[in-house]
Amino acid sequence: MLDDFMTRAMLAGLGVACAAAPLGSFVVWRRMAYFGDATAHAAILGVALSLALEVSIFAGAVAVALAMALTVTLLSGRGHAMDTLLGVLAHSALAFGLVAVSFLSGIRIDLMAYLFGDILAVSATDLAVIWAGAALVVGLMVWRWSALLTSTLSEELAFASGINPRREQMVLTLSLAITVAVAIKVVGALLIAAMLIIPAAAARPLSRTPEQMALTAALIGGASVVVGLRGAYVFDTPAGPSIVCVAALAFIMTSVLRTVRT
Repeated sequence: MLDDFMTRAMLAGLGVACAAAPLGSFVVWRRMAYFGDATAHAAILGVALSLALEVSIFAGAVAVALAMALTVTLLSGRGHAMDTLLGVLAHSALAFGLVAVSFLSGIRIDLMAYLFGDILAVSATDLAVIWAGAALVVGLMVWRWSALLTSTLSEELAFASGINPRREQMVLTLSLAITVAVAIKVVGALLIAAMLIIPAAAARPLSRTPEQMALTAALIGGASVVVGLRGAYVFDTPAGPSIVCVAALAFIMTSVLRTVRT
């Protein structure tokens, strides 16, 4: 079954959707869209370092994404607004990554594949890495779900319940870094944030509980993968952007539905 490239592509996309759904819900609730975007952009620098050092791209992307997150945490509140800091770091990391790639002599790299994804080129090994990363992210979310919800709702309530909000923030940071690392081959660095945010935002008007929103986001993300890949095959369009376009249409539909209901 895995010999068919479309089957591998679909399974890879579904794995990313499963990881991105619960994490994307917290990104939406905590208004961390810029944070997700900055982490995704930093992954390009991780790719360049991985190729230069001849190590796993997954390991390099995770390491740089975590470094970006820790840098933001350390520098926040020291004279710069958070959105300004994230904008500077995100675009700087992307620029340094692109420049670093140009210095890699003797190494051929399809930069477009890492910027916009190349889901149709996913191998069986990539598929194993994607699903292992997705399982780890989902496991972390399930394990810390109650604590994450409490710290998201109120830091004071979290402290009163014996929960350390900074620890929960680090759980989210680690999960985000892993998701970025496994998703870069599927939708690319420039579209990862879209897969985190759009399905969760589309699920919000349809949900009454946090758990329902995470599950609905996973369903919307999975449906976007299936329909987007089919559309890319029929209309000969780029697979990664096609998936995001379908998710965006789902967001428009649920937003219109919410407007009609009110």
